[in-house]
Amino acid sequence: MFKSVFGAAIALGLAATPALAEFPEKDIQGIIQWGAGGSTDTVARSVTPHAEEALGGKVILQNVTGGVGAIGLNQVERADADGYTVLFGAENPLLYKVMQLGQKDYSDFVPVNILARGVPILVARPDAPFDTFPEMIEYIKANPKTVKFGSTGPGGLPSVVSAMIQQKTPIEVTFVPYDGDGPALTALQGGAVDVMPAVLGAAIESIKGGKMKPIAIFDTEAAPQLPEVKTIVETNPEFADFLPWGPFFGVFVKKGTPDDVVAKLSEAYKTGAANEDFTKLIDGRGYKMLSLSGDDAQKFLTDWQSKTSWLVWDAGIAKKSPEEFGIPKP
Repeated sequence: MFKSVFGAAIALGLAATPALAEFPEKDIQGIIQWGAGGSTDTVARSVTPHAEEALGGKVILQNVTGGVGAIGLNQVERADADGYTVLFGAENPLLYKVMQLGQKDYSDFVPVNILARGVPILVARPDAPFDTFPEMIEYIKANPKTVKFGSTGPGGLPSVVSAMIQQKTPIEVTFVPYDGDGPALTALQGGAVDVMPAVLGAAIESIKGGKMKPIAIFDTEAAPQLPEVKTIVETNPEFADFLPWGPFFGVFVKKGTPDDVVAKLSEAYKTGAANEDFTKLIDGRGYKMLSLSGDDAQKFLTDWQSKTSWLVWDAGIAKKSPEEFGIPKP
């Protein structure tokens, strides 16, 4: 009699205990740390619909710009570590400390997926009085401080490529900052700036449309999408010291997010990255597919931070030595 009553009580108790809710049980907020139309925005909005199918939930994407991406990053860092606020970020936070833009970087986050790496390209307005990198350098030297370079602020791709140029072929130009490569490339097309270091994927359609012209691919291999454009090492072999290098696009959650939630998000974005439509976009835009998660993603971030932090420090544009933050030399 006792056993049957006790067993019934346990059964009743179990029945009364609500089942653990499966993630996600509500919409996820996706914060894109750059403006609409730029590389990070394009990648995030292309992969997310496919990831949503695998996840069985909705990701509401929002562009939160400012502070070289720091406004969006801080918004996600202030949110609960529950997986319901996700950051779609690029490379910039890994340089915040050495550039003195903030004290947080991706060590405060868990990488869900490092989706792809971009290939840098130097582009100019169509009527610029030079067509190649050596011609550009010659023109700038003859006309110091008159050529305007578009920039996305300290630590972005333009500043890193500019640091490479200053180390190998020092020039005097005027830098004009914009809030992301989308607005900067629009300014280039409108003639507000003359030259822009950019991601091939963000510039390729405008290049093909004749709205800007390519000056050099900053990579060791030619881009299949623009095979006629010379790499920087073809005209200036000394740049091989820095290459291959490129910006990247990733998905992150705040550190402390439960492992099972990270795993579910990682699996969803891995599935999304493998979708045929997304891989076509990556290949067509000249990005390099990565789709890294877990330890592989963390190693990529560590290596990237090491190589690039010391590059900008040696170029004299970083405000603090990487050594102060325990960032080892590559």
